[in-house]
Amino acid sequence: MKQTITSLFVLFIFASCNDDKKPIVSSAFADSLITQYTEPPIIKQVNDDILFWKNRIDPNNSGITNETKYASNLGRRFHLTGDIHDLITADSVSRKIDTVFNHKEAGPSLALCTRAILQHRFTDADKYFAIARNIGLKNYDLSTTAFDVDFELGRYYLAETDLKAINTPNDYGYYFRLAKLQHYKGAMDSAIASMKKAAEFAGNDVSLKQVAISNVGDLYLHSGNAEMAYENYLASIRLNAADLHSIMGLGWIALVQDKNDSLAERIFQFVQGRTKSPDPLLKLVQTAEFRNDSLLETQRARAFEQQVTDPVYGNMYNKYMIDLYTSILHEPAKAEAIAQNELSNRNTPQTQAWYVWALFSNGKKEEAYKQFQQYVSGKPLEGLELYWMGKMMQGLGKGYNAQQFFKVAYKNRYDLSPGKMRDLEAVME
Repeated sequence: MKQTITSLFVLFIFASCNDDKKPIVSSAFADSLITQYTEPPIIKQVNDDILFWKNRIDPNNSGITNETKYASNLGRRFHLTGDIHDLITADSVSRKIDTVFNHKEAGPSLALCTRAILQHRFTDADKYFAIARNIGLKNYDLSTTAFDVDFELGRYYLAETDLKAINTPNDYGYYFRLAKLQHYKGAMDSAIASMKKAAEFAGNDVSLKQVAISNVGDLYLHSGNAEMAYENYLASIRLNAADLHSIMGLGWIALVQDKNDSLAERIFQFVQGRTKSPDPLLKLVQTAEFRNDSLLETQRARAFEQQVTDPVYGNMYNKYMIDLYTSILHEPAKAEAIAQNELSNRNTPQTQAWYVWALFSNGKKEEAYKQFQQYVSGKPLEGLELYWMGKMMQGLGKGYNAQQFFKVAYKNRYDLSPGKMRDLEAVME
């Protein structure tokens, strides 16, 4: 499979050199990628590893090694297939280990902390980390996990202190986290450079290198450079053909940059057929939005709602449901309830902006603006939140303030849905 991807990559680069006006995502290349796709060996390897370690577990004599390896490989499979139940099962295994060993081993709590972050259960992550820290952690695990928890909970000063404590200049984890912090601060060039450093220090670990390169693609897209995003997504796919996130990245570029909704839809549907994650369905909602097909848009939004409001997903898709409830689905009261609940999960400028937008959309304009002034004004925000704050200012008759938010949001326009991009382009004229 790697050879197939590589040859297709070379063919596409050669074709691009002959016609700079071609769309970024070649239909022929994408179709070949889809039609020639075969399940990468890594998926079978992970499935085999899961079965191996599961079969070694003695239900009458619980241990640590077999159970930990089993849970860890379930986490690996989640990243490949998007099956949330793998994380739920892994959590169950870690809790059992913790109980059997009478809460005296740090490993189970540390694993629970890491998976809680994946599931956007940030207060739970903080609790598990505190337990693991009190039992005792190695300095590196202590500093990296402290950063992860503090960063997600909006404790940015502490997160920066945690990062300095890592004190390992040639380390993948250090540069990966540094890139996240720089991205939050709006230093996109620095964030991209740091994520490239992370890829460099991944060494021979192909999995770590691929994740970093895919993130470089995301950062380039956030900064409005679709061409460089595309190059990095391709590089990531060459390393791991099961990188469905980067394949979806190709579809997103096809949709929002090339305006090729048919190709984008084929890519999203292809990914949807190979993952249990709700993510490609959200992209299909946005494809219908691109076409102004309100009926299909609503149908897909309802299907997405039905999937992600399953309790197994917890808070993972709160941001997207707030967006859908305040736009396509026209249920702002539900958005307000979700946003208010999210504040108890993590109180950050981002989540405060979600709450402000939900309040405004639900007709509580004065309360929204007061909340904005107290918790959001002057804080770093992402593209969607910037757009929302601009729309609120527009609705409040504060034209100058709205325009300032729109200008910054436009720099992150590839983070926005097609309808929002059109809206921004109209107000920026």
